[in-house]
This record gives sequence, structure tokens and C-alpha cells, in this order.
Amino acid sequence: MAKLIEKPQIIEAAGNKPKIIEEYFGRVNSGTAEVSIARMKSPNGWVEPGQTPQFSEYTVVLKGTLCVKTKDKDFEVKAGQGILISKSEWVQYSSPFEGGAEYVAVCLPAFSPDTVNRD
Repeated sequence: MAKLIEKPQIIEAAGNKPKIIEEYFGRVNSGTAEVSIARMKSPNGWVEPGQTPQFSEYTVVLKGTLCVKTKDKDFEVKAGQGILISKSEWVQYSSPFEGGAEYVAVCLPAFSPDTVNRD
């Protein structure tokens, strides 16, 4: 059954500065538990706590640079690039550079505050 999403739902984000999360599909906006799809806009200097989520996160950067830190490596994911963080992998996201970052995140299963497991 087709379902039109008229607009995203704005969701409160974790971190040291305000980040905008526009959820199109997920537990909040569409009642979808299988997947969440959201556009994120994080400002210059934003950093969130580390986490070990119970979902895989597929991220595509649209603008700027998203820094992604894992236990093994640090990545600078630039506009036009993507990164996959597997379920149960520790990760920390930030946007320390001028202009921040804009990106799309897809979580399987859908993001939930109960399953993100922040530090």
C-alpha cells in the first residue's frame, strides 16, 4: 500500500550543539520499525556522544564533511561519499569543519533511542 509522506518530522538530536534531524520514515513519522530514513544538518563544531547501536547505519554526505570515528579508524566522509557502520560497532559522529555537514542516514532496523546505546 502506497503511503505519501507530506513532510518530515523534526526529531531532537544528541550532541553539544543543535543538530536538525528530519525523519521521513521511521518510528516517529511513519510508524516504520523496519527502516528509518532521515536528513541531518549538523553545524560546525557539533559532536555527539559515542554509541554502539543495535542497527546498521548507511550514511551519504550531501554537503560538507562528516567525521566518523570508530574504535579502529577515523574517517572524513566528504560530499558525494558514503559510509556504512555495522550493527554493534562503536561509532562517534561529528562535523568539526566550517559549514558543518548535511547528510542522509538510513538505519536498519529503524533508529530508536532505546537501541542507540549512547556512552
